[in-house]
Amino acid sequence: MPAATLLAFAQARDVLGFSQREIETDPEQSATALLDQLHPGWREKLPGTRVALDQVYADWDTPLGEAKEIALLPPVSGG
Repeated sequence: MPAATLLAFAQARDVLGFSQREIETDPEQSATALLDQLHPGWREKLPGTRVALDQVYADWDTPLGEAKEIALLPPVSGG
């Protein structure tokens, strides 16, 4: 199976318990399915979080394909 680096920023880091982790991926699996396996219940804890595959925003149901980097980007507020 291919491998990728899973990056978790801000609240995602706090919920998942890591900022970076090497994981095996299934090219046909989506980011949603991957996170459901790693941390059931993540969706309720990370509303509004976006996913990027190889530094390009993607839909949560997009297959991971050959992505080498999966980044979880919670919403940012400021002013």
